[in-house]
Amino acid sequence: MRLLPGFSRTIQARLIIIYVLLILIAMQLIGVYFVSAMKNSLTSNFTQDLQERAQLLSVLAADKWSGSGENVSNSVNDLKLMVDNLYNMSGTQIQEIQVLDVSGRILISSLKTDSGSEARRNTQTVVSRALQGISDNEEYIIDDTGERKRVVAEPIISGNRTVGAVYIVASMAELYDTMKRINGIFLSGILIALGMTAVLGVILAHTITQPIKEMTKRAKQVAEGEFDHHMTVYSNDEIGQLSEAFNYMTSRLRDALAQNEEEKEKLASILKNMSDGVIATDEHGCIILVNRVAAAMLGDMESQLSGKELSSLLPLSEQDQAKLHNGTLRQTILNLGSSDEGSSSVVRVTFSPVHRRKEISHAGVIAVLQDVTEQEKLEAARREFVANVSHELRTPLTTIKSYTEALEDGALDERALAERFIGVIRNETQRMIRLVSDLLHLSRLDSSEATLRKQRTDVLELLEDTADRFYVQMKQKQIECTIDLQPGVGSVWIDRDQIDQVLDNLVSNALKYTIEGGSITLGAYSAVDEDMLAIRIQDTGIGIPKQDLHRIFERFYRVDKARSRNMGGTGLGLSIAQEIVLAHNGTIELDSELDQGTTVTVWLPLHEEGSVDA
Repeated sequence: MRLLPGFSRTIQARLIIIYVLLILIAMQLIGVYFVSAMKNSLTSNFTQDLQERAQLLSVLAADKWSGSGENVSNSVNDLKLMVDNLYNMSGTQIQEIQVLDVSGRILISSLKTDSGSEARRNTQTVVSRALQGISDNEEYIIDDTGERKRVVAEPIISGNRTVGAVYIVASMAELYDTMKRINGIFLSGILIALGMTAVLGVILAHTITQPIKEMTKRAKQVAEGEFDHHMTVYSNDEIGQLSEAFNYMTSRLRDALAQNEEEKEKLASILKNMSDGVIATDEHGCIILVNRVAAAMLGDMESQLSGKELSSLLPLSEQDQAKLHNGTLRQTILNLGSSDEGSSSVVRVTFSPVHRRKEISHAGVIAVLQDVTEQEKLEAARREFVANVSHELRTPLTTIKSYTEALEDGALDERALAERFIGVIRNETQRMIRLVSDLLHLSRLDSSEATLRKQRTDVLELLEDTADRFYVQMKQKQIECTIDLQPGVGSVWIDRDQIDQVLDNLVSNALKYTIEGGSITLGAYSAVDEDMLAIRIQDTGIGIPKQDLHRIFERFYRVDKARSRNMGGTGLGLSIAQEIVLAHNGTIELDSELDQGTTVTVWLPLHEEGSVDA
């Protein structure tokens, strides 16, 4: 029966086939040797038996053979009787026995049906050799019917001379029938042995392949992520050791994958919560990983960025794109977004190539995007601040130097001119002192060195004291000052000195930019829901253009620079006011219309943090 192609490729089928083939080859070798030896032994015994009978008959014939005329008839009759007896005793094995004289003529034959056989001569080779006195003459023949026969001839020696020969023909049919039965028995034994071998081979192969099948099943489960199943160890042989090694490998793989998942979760969490954007690309420059911050910087969704080329998303120059493809670009500063819409941001991009292990070529690039917009703004503000300070200091210093040189050149001798020059020098010196004082005040506020000494302060008293401090200047410009206090507004927790400075700066600005005959209103009201106090300074001055409102609290910023400087301002008043209000956890707002006036509102907490008024 032909094995199925799929089954023949299994280890179980191969083991069975090899086992059966080994037994078959061994049995065939044993059978060939056994049958050949049995055939040779039977043939030899058969031939030896015929030769012994022929020798016995030749000896008996030599005793009866005298050769004289008066005894020939008696000798032939006696030999005839012995031949018949020997023929009858042999059964069907011996087919013919002949006694020949010295000329080869048949004297006696065991065949009764051939009455004329005594008159014939036997001319076979074995007979000729026997009549020549040669013993052990045999021959294997096959007659016309295909029957196998053995022929032997022995000389009859009497008185040291050959007087005749004995010729025996025996059939070997029984011998070959015996060999056929032996071959049948041996073939049956081979088939039985092969059947038992096949059964034992199936059992043996099953004991070997069953653990392998189970291990294959477990390996597939492990490949699918199922690590809870373990191999059953049935023995301590090689299969058992392999099962133990597989269980150990599964546990180690489970631990390694768990650790890998943990590290992956940590990495994903780090990438998700990083303040910097991270983009990873493959060797072709296509994005394979991007975090939320980077996607926001590029103005797209994370899922939509995957697969796109990094060089097409970043506004790189041709030179930088070439360096990026060569892996030599390390860092660059880019402007992302549209500057026209006001959403432009400055980003520092750092590129780190990822190299393959033991290879020169790189497997991708890690790009880290850092939003440095605020840093750039701070740096620009710092540069502008230094330039403004330098400019503000240079102007009075230049004036002082010029008037000092004029005094040295002879103006000192003219008293009126000298006093005027000294007055200018004094004013410019005072101006520099105010500038340096304001800068120091701002520095302390920025570094949180200016501690607040809060106390409960009456709001009405606070506003009245402020109005009193500017009474003379307002009277000189014929400006009307009004205090508008909402009923129920009592006191507030503030640093009196600091808030006085805020109000002085605001009222001073209102006074400077309000024309004669105008008005200034100092008001206060509380927002109950927000637990905040609003102090409002409203004037009817020249106002501020809309385009300048968003920069009005910047340091050294002046709407009308020449006029503000002539009025003695340093350009830091509103900046200082804003810092003081922020230190009180409050806010400051400014609203203005050109040629209609300006309103500044300061919001302050009504109560000290952690306390509530009764």
